[in-house]
Amino acid sequence: MILVTGATGHVGGALLRHLSVPARMLTRDAARALPGVEVAVGDLADPASLAPAFAGVEKLFLMDPVFSPDGTRNAVHAAKEAGVKHIVLLSSIGVTLDPLPLLGAEHAEREAIVRDSGIAWTLLRPSHFATNTARWIGELEAGRPVVHADGDARYPTIDPADIGEVAALVLGGGHEGRAYVLTGEEPLSVAEQAAVLAARLGVEARVTGVAPEQAERGMLASGMPPKLAAAIRDLHEATRAGRTGVVTPTVRELLGRAPRGYADWVGAL
Repeated sequence: MILVTGATGHVGGALLRHLSVPARMLTRDAARALPGVEVAVGDLADPASLAPAFAGVEKLFLMDPVFSPDGTRNAVHAAKEAGVKHIVLLSSIGVTLDPLPLLGAEHAEREAIVRDSGIAWTLLRPSHFATNTARWIGELEAGRPVVHADGDARYPTIDPADIGEVAALVLGGGHEGRAYVLTGEEPLSVAEQAAVLAARLGVEARVTGVAPEQAERGMLASGMPPKLAAAIRDLHEATRAGRTGVVTPTVRELLGRAPRGYADWVGAL
């Protein structure tokens, strides 16, 4: 039995489609259950809810979207209590950067919790998700520009479906103790990504760049927690400096095919 957290997201959904063994999804809302998948209602933030979800589980796919290591710590404790033998953690390419950005430090702390658990582990460290640009669709269709703080930096996005397929592969065994940096193979700037997306939508591509500090002020004004806004600003600064533009062959090596490019993701919309 494999327990999948984040099962209703892009990565978790793709993972479930590629699994050929029994799986259970952890969700806070039973109404979001997926067809053919066993459901456990629980929350990583609520330790008391996790024991039933982990009962009989041999492997765990751990995705914790909250900007805090507490959920990861709770999951690892429940995994140890249940006798889980392998954890695959969705981390971030940010942990490989020097100096370590704030988001990278957050993920590095989660990695340490998993590595120190005594349970076999595999770490997945993806780069920018192609799906993050889906929020541009409404702006472009309304004739508004895509506002961003990444400057002219070019970086490869990755389709979360590829991450899910890699996760299914490594959960099959033979990848314990490994950390994989997962990227696409085609670096594009925000302007180039927006042009691809706008062409698919049949609208004009318009892009406006702002400074990371200005972007942070906007996030704070929208009600984003200051710690998270600062971390995203820090990520923009790392991206502008070209530090997130690394390209790896890992997806191709693991899956035996090229990763889906940004245009492939857009074309599937």
